[in-house]
Amino acid sequence: MARYSFATIWRLDAPVASIWPHIFEVEQWPRWWRGVESVTLLRPGGRNRVGARYRYVWKSKLPYRLAFEMELTHVEPHHRIEGRAQGELAGIGCWTFTEAGQGTTVRYDWNVQTTKAWMNALAPLARPLFAWNHDVVMRWGAEGLAQQTGARLLPPA
Repeated sequence: MARYSFATIWRLDAPVASIWPHIFEVEQWPRWWRGVESVTLLRPGGRNRVGARYRYVWKSKLPYRLAFEMELTHVEPHHRIEGRAQGELAGIGCWTFTEAGQGTTVRYDWNVQTTKAWMNALAPLARPLFAWNHDVVMRWGAEGLAQQTGARLLPPA
């Protein structure tokens, strides 16, 4: 399996309290995040939704879709959300939120491996294309989140 490690950073001129709910309410992502085709709750979790399991279907600039399930493993409100993915992608995703002044930095670390045979076979040549595609989808998320919250995207620090 091909392994990938991505770090995405979004900076918005809004307090974390106005950003957090839009990231935490994953079932709403298809409304504002281009590329998220669907998010379906498969199992509710306990406190702070830890243990909840969701099925995600993503589409991208490239002509393929990815589907995987994500189980929430750690939630620290307004600070951190972590989950474990299984399916066409397998690994760990972690959102962290840092507020400074009137702005919030949102960081997403995505450490996964592909499980689709065709993606693994193409990985040696297509890795830069897959990374570019990931960056495009994450940019769509930043733009959608800014629009959804009325916040302005800030340049990287």
